[in-house]
Amino acid sequence: MAGGVMMNTAGGKPYPGKLTLYVVFTCVVASTGGLIFGYDIGISGGVTSMDPFLLKFFPEVYWKKQEASTSNQYCRYDNQLLQAFTSSLYLAALVASFFASTVTRVLGRRWSMFAGGFAFLVGAALNGAAQNIAMLIVGRTLLGVGIGFANQSVPLYMSEMAPARLRGMLGTGFNLMITTGILTAELINYGTNKIKGGHGWRFSLGLAAVPATVITLGSLFLPDTPNSLMERGHPEASRRMLRRIRGTDDIGDEYADLVAAREVSKLVQHPWRNIVLRKYRAQLTMAVLIPFFQQLSGINVINFYAPVLFETLGFKGDTSLVSSVMTGGVLVLGSLVTMLIVDRLGRRKLFLQGGAQMLVSQVVVGTLIAARFGMSGVGEMPKGYAAAVVLFICLYVAGFVWSWGALGWLVPSEIFPLEIRSAAQSINVMGGGHDRFCRTLPAGDKERPHRGDGARLEGALVLEQVCSRRRYPCSKALNGDEYDIS
Repeated sequence: MAGGVMMNTAGGKPYPGKLTLYVVFTCVVASTGGLIFGYDIGISGGVTSMDPFLLKFFPEVYWKKQEASTSNQYCRYDNQLLQAFTSSLYLAALVASFFASTVTRVLGRRWSMFAGGFAFLVGAALNGAAQNIAMLIVGRTLLGVGIGFANQSVPLYMSEMAPARLRGMLGTGFNLMITTGILTAELINYGTNKIKGGHGWRFSLGLAAVPATVITLGSLFLPDTPNSLMERGHPEASRRMLRRIRGTDDIGDEYADLVAAREVSKLVQHPWRNIVLRKYRAQLTMAVLIPFFQQLSGINVINFYAPVLFETLGFKGDTSLVSSVMTGGVLVLGSLVTMLIVDRLGRRKLFLQGGAQMLVSQVVVGTLIAARFGMSGVGEMPKGYAAAVVLFICLYVAGFVWSWGALGWLVPSEIFPLEIRSAAQSINVMGGGHDRFCRTLPAGDKERPHRGDGARLEGALVLEQVCSRRRYPCSKALNGDEYDIS
């Protein structure tokens, strides 16, 4: 079929070598790039539900929260300035990932990671010390720049360092760090919300500097990948690094494939121009569709707004933060499960099973909420209903994390040939940033900000299932240059 992807599902070449401690160490350090992304996702929703933070920067939202329960529950956090604060990060990440492509290709993966960590570190400092909205948004924009660079380079780095047969396990370590960052942030929010004096939110935002410092300093000591060294014209350095990370001198076949990929790469002077050619149409399609469906699944509503959502459902104060910690725990456990099974089951099976679980859970959650709040948004949620909603939200989160969550980062990092790999990964990150940005834009119509969202997301999940069955790879351990595109 024209534009389709025909996979060698039997797996890639059985390159000799083993999983060395050196590879494990480098992948763990690099994966902290996911930690900064996850930390921001988890921390922002908790902070925007803290009364002292809202009273200082968004008093209109604070006073709306104090209104009686007869007010519209859907609109309590509908504020254009608050949504602009949220969306500024994703717009910055979208733009930054475009420039990160050039840095990653010309200077190497680790320098993109360094740039991302440093920008995130400065942004965390500004947010923690913020005195006004301008400082908040500038700081959040720098966080977005950091995330754009890290998300573009880290998945590529981990995929290229990992041995082919274990690429799924190590590659999904990036998603494990994202979910660990989310859980850590939610636990920190729970603790800082108890700090007297109303300054807990500063600790929550400022502590983002900790993972940023790890990735910034760690990237200075990380080696370049053999693929990057070969791409930049250092064949002997590439050979030495390949020998070191595989723990064997028998690297002839894998090295020969790197050389062949480099010869093809030298013919491509403009990756952004070449990626639109017909022979790359299948990869380009997946680079666009995977992040599109990942974000359209609705997970960001859970990840970012979990405390706000649970508070709306009737969980007050600390209870809403505790409920969001529960979903964070499910994310981490689901990521661990993914690491254990992804190389055994393959990618497509996880896409299909997780998508079906998400669809059922979302239908149940939407039905329960609609039964209590209706279209007006006015009503109360009894404890039994609220407990059922939390349960199915956790099932939804579990389905996401071992399908679109983990594989949304893994699959794009392993299917692109070397000559377009950096540009294609940037498109993947830009697609996710664009969708997150659009989902957090000011609503405009304050009376009807989210009506119909549930039905639209459920329709998207149905479409995801169709695409998973027809279009997405079912490979278990292929290199990007081994895919047969027709």
